[in-house]
Amino acid sequence: MNELGEIPPRNGGRKVTGKSIIIIGAGLAGLSTGCYAQMNGYNTQIFEHHTKPGGVATCWKRKDYVIDGGIHFLICHRQGQSIYELYRELGTAQPNRFLDMTTYLRYIDETSMRSILITQNLDSLTKELKAFSPTDARTIDDFMVGARALQGSDMGEMGLSKPPELMGFMDKLGLMWKMRRVFKYFTGKYAKSVADYGRTFHDPRLRLLIENLFLPEVPVWFIFMLLGLLADGHMGLLEGGSLNFVLPVEKRYEDLGGKVTYNATVEKILVENDRAVGVRLADGSEHRADIIVSAADGYSTIFNMLEGRYVDKEIEERYRNWKLFRPLVMVSFGVAREFTGEPCLNIIKLERSFMVGNKPIEWITIRIFNYSSKFAPVGKTVIQAMFETEWDWWKELQKDRPTYEAEKERVMTEVLERLEAHYPSISSQVEMTDVATPYTWWRYTRNHRGAFEGWLPTPEVINTQVKKTLPGLANFYMAGQWVMPGGGVPPCLYSGRHIVQILCHRDEKPFSISFP
Repeated sequence: MNELGEIPPRNGGRKVTGKSIIIIGAGLAGLSTGCYAQMNGYNTQIFEHHTKPGGVATCWKRKDYVIDGGIHFLICHRQGQSIYELYRELGTAQPNRFLDMTTYLRYIDETSMRSILITQNLDSLTKELKAFSPTDARTIDDFMVGARALQGSDMGEMGLSKPPELMGFMDKLGLMWKMRRVFKYFTGKYAKSVADYGRTFHDPRLRLLIENLFLPEVPVWFIFMLLGLLADGHMGLLEGGSLNFVLPVEKRYEDLGGKVTYNATVEKILVENDRAVGVRLADGSEHRADIIVSAADGYSTIFNMLEGRYVDKEIEERYRNWKLFRPLVMVSFGVAREFTGEPCLNIIKLERSFMVGNKPIEWITIRIFNYSSKFAPVGKTVIQAMFETEWDWWKELQKDRPTYEAEKERVMTEVLERLEAHYPSISSQVEMTDVATPYTWWRYTRNHRGAFEGWLPTPEVINTQVKKTLPGLANFYMAGQWVMPGGGVPPCLYSGRHIVQILCHRDEKPFSISFP
C-alpha cells in the first residue's frame, strides 16, 4: 500500500466500479465526499453523530430567533472564481443565498476611544490607516501593496483544484506559473506571521489592529488574500445562515442517491488484516463497506476509533505539538431593536477586562445579524459576542452542572455589560439569551479540545501537506479540516473532492462531475 491507499489489484488491473464507501460525519467535508463519490459511481452512506448536517457550520433556534454558530463569511461567492464552481457542483451556489460584504469589520479600541472601518475601498482604507498612525505611512504602503497584488487572483487555482497526492512535476510547474505574478507575496517577510510582521509598525495600537484582522499567528499573505477578495467583491454573507448553505449540499447528496443516518455515533472503525472494512456504532450495530472515509474529528478518528494503532512519529508529534484554534465562548442575544447601519462584524479591545476561568478576556468579537430578515422577527436582531477561552477549565466545570450553568449566566451578564457601553439600553431590550461554551462545540461535533477549525494556520502548519491516509492501513482516508490545515469552507469542500479524485485514480477511471 502506498500513500494513496492503493493496494495491489486482485483483478489483473481491471477498472473497478460500484464500490461501497462509508463516510463518518455529515459536515461539509463528509457531504462533499459523498456528493463527488456518488457522481463517480460509488455507493455511499454517511453516519452522523448529530441530528442535523453541517458539523460546526450550523444554526439553531431559540424562541423566534435563529442563532448561527458557524460560517462568519464566505469567500468567492460570485461567479468568476473556481471556488464558486465548487459551490455550483455541490448545489449551493444559488445567488439569492449570498449577500455582498463591502465592509469586513470595524475595529474598536476602547483604551484610546479610536475605531476604524476595514472596507473594500483599499485607497480609502490606506488613508484611514495612515490617519490612525501617520508615523507608519511607509509600512502601511508596503502592506497595502500586498493586498492590491492579490486582487484578481483565483484562490481555488492556488493548489486546491487537484490533490497534492496526484500532482506531478508538470502540475507543480504549472502552479508556479499561475502564481508568477504574486509569488513573491507568499515568501520572505510576507510568509512570516502577522505578529512578526506587525513588529515593523511603530504604533502599538496599529500593530494590534493588524494582528487582529484575523489571527496574529496566520501568515501575512493570508491577510493580503482577505483584503484582496474583499476589494474584488468576493466576500459574502449567508442570507439565511450557515445551515442554509449546508442543506442544499445535503439535498444534492441525497438527489445523487446518497444516504445519511443521523443520531449515529461511530465508536470504532473495523479493521481486518490492516484493511478498514466497516464501522461499529454506539448502538452496537456494525456496517461494512469497501472503503472508509472519516470526515470526523482527527484525534477521535486516529486515537479512539482506531485506538492509535496506525500512527507514526509525524502524526504523534502533530497531535502533541501543533497548536489548535483556541476554543470560543459564544453568547447570543435576541434583541427587540434594529441595528441599522452598524457593521455586521466588530472587534473590540476592551478597556476593562473580565476573568473567565484563569484567563483575562481583553477582546471580544461582535456579530450583528442585521443584514437579513431570516434571523429574527421584524424589527428585532440577533447580536452575538465571542471570545477565546480555555478548554480544560470548561471541560472540568461542566462536570458540576449547576456551577457550569451559573458560570454561563455570569458570563452572559459580563458580556451584556460590555455591550451596553456601545449600544445603550440594550440590556432592557434582550428577549433571548444563549451561551455556547467549548464543551458545547465538543458535545455536538466531537472536535478535539473544542477547536472549531482544527489546526491553527501558522506559517509552518498552513504550508504542510497532511496525508489523507494513515500508515499501514489500507482502504481508509481522512477528509476535512484535520488534513487541510486552517480549515474553512472551501478547503473542507475541496478535501472531499480530493478523496474521490484519489479513489478514481486508484480505480483507474476518469473523475467526472455532474451538475444539478
